[in-house]
Amino acid sequence: MHKPVLLVAAVTALALVLGGCASSLTGDTYSRAEARSVQTVRMGTIEALRPVKIEGTKTPIGAGAGAVVGGVAGSGVGGGRGSTVAAVIGAVAGGLLGAAAEEGLTRTQGVEITVREDDGILRAYVQEVEANQIFRVGERVRIMSVNGTSRVTH
Repeated sequence: MHKPVLLVAAVTALALVLGGCASSLTGDTYSRAEARSVQTVRMGTIEALRPVKIEGTKTPIGAGAGAVVGGVAGSGVGGGRGSTVAAVIGAVAGGLLGAAAEEGLTRTQGVEITVREDDGILRAYVQEVEANQIFRVGERVRIMSVNGTSRVTH
């Protein structure tokens, strides 16, 4: 009776943990370290745009949480040694599924923006797609750089 409750609690915890791992890679999101730092601003013209996928995070959290959920679920199968074997198999399978789930849930749609900067150099920037930022070829943009991180804005 208690095992289904534990399974639901573990799955809920996994979802919350994975949701908390997602960080934004949009052009209008700054880390705490970047806030209030002087930025270098360059201007340029968009030469090309290309949709890309930004892979999700790959931390031990997804695999660990999946292993816990799989182990709990597996331990409910059979009895004695069978229960132990099922728990181990469930933990391994859960770990693999948890890692894949974390990567899939945190994967985002991105855009590669190729900009001819005013100094004549052609550079490409990749950032997460934002609903309020629509870029067009030929458009003038600002490139903001701070602490080795750059973003393209209007």
